[in-house]
Amino acid sequence: MSNATLPGDPPGGRRAVAVWSVGVSVYFVAVIFRTSLGVAGLDAADRFHVGASALSTFSILQLLVYAGMQIPVGLLVDRLGTKKVLGIGTVLFTAGQLGFAFSPSYGTALASRALLGCGDAMTFISVLRLGTRWFPARRGPLVAQLAGLVGMAGNLVSTLVLARLLHGLGWTPAFAGSALAGVVVFVLTLLLLRDHPEGHEPGPVPHQGAAYVRRQIAASWREPGTRLGLWVHFTTQFPAMVFLLLWGLPFLVQAQGLSRATAGELLTLVVLCNMVIGLVYGQIVARHHAARLPLALGTVGATAALWALTILWPGEHAPMWLLVVLCAVLGACGPASMLGFDFARPANPPERQGTASGITNMGGFVASMTTLFAVGVLLDATGDDYSVAFSAVFVLQALGVSQILRLRGRAARRERERLVASRVETVHVPA
Repeated sequence: MSNATLPGDPPGGRRAVAVWSVGVSVYFVAVIFRTSLGVAGLDAADRFHVGASALSTFSILQLLVYAGMQIPVGLLVDRLGTKKVLGIGTVLFTAGQLGFAFSPSYGTALASRALLGCGDAMTFISVLRLGTRWFPARRGPLVAQLAGLVGMAGNLVSTLVLARLLHGLGWTPAFAGSALAGVVVFVLTLLLLRDHPEGHEPGPVPHQGAAYVRRQIAASWREPGTRLGLWVHFTTQFPAMVFLLLWGLPFLVQAQGLSRATAGELLTLVVLCNMVIGLVYGQIVARHHAARLPLALGTVGATAALWALTILWPGEHAPMWLLVVLCAVLGACGPASMLGFDFARPANPPERQGTASGITNMGGFVASMTTLFAVGVLLDATGDDYSVAFSAVFVLQALGVSQILRLRGRAARRERERLVASRVETVHVPA
């Protein structure tokens, strides 16, 4: 695919970077709040007196709300623009984090995580839309990977900073104090964020109620690239998400016999590898568009191989070198999931970008939610046998790979057709 700037492309530049940075800072804070339970899982179990299944319900409910909101949020972004949606999202996830800090019971804590998930759901699609409005199309893969990198930086903050606050100050001060970051980015959004550069205003959205919504969703879903993007996201994201969001720390401490400090360092390694690999994947795809699918499938294969080797290792514990390699490979899952948007984006016109991104973004979170639940149930059923519990990973990977292989040919043909049509249209535009 050509990397030439297309007619009507936004110019990019310093102004674009400044505005996009405000939007991505909202996503950064949302990820801190989203992943805060990953370093507080054992503390939450003690605070609310719950077992593995009930503990997993925190993350499952949060992801259920997140996944269920993706298509509505995509439609809202297409209709209202990024500034309004990000502002609403910031209010919701900040309120959720505050509620979690002061929750006196398991039920109120669940409600707070659901509210947090609702606000979190409004951030990433908005940031993707902001990137397409402010940067040229050829920069799309790199800008998307950079957004994912910033999100992982938020994960790093929760792993390093929030974990220390939690163990130094206690539950309520740590979570309530972190909520102040939501207030800061809300103010920045109100003062500095703009939906698009001057001279690149989008055309009016022909909103016609429920019929319009159905048409947007149906038209996006009909595109094979949208469905392929969903299954790429589904298959690649969830192993690292499950590990970082909830089960990584208990697995490393309880099943592998590591200290919490060492386990925290391995979680940090996942995040750091994610950030480095995200830059590499973004550069590769920006230069070689055909590398998208090999990168995605290669990541899935490597993840499956390392998971299998770790949980089937003879003896009581896997060696440290293997756990390090596993965490390094898990670091590729996030960047690989971003490739799903690189299939959905060229398959849809600008007025459907939010909707298509919402459909794609559902994939990984549905897979994560399913795996979180399966692992919790299997742990309770087997007496905390992590080898059996984590075998759920392979079932979802097999399902996802089968769908990717089924859709890849259709998506490639459709993308070639759209590229040829756009070139023909450009040739016939009068000078």
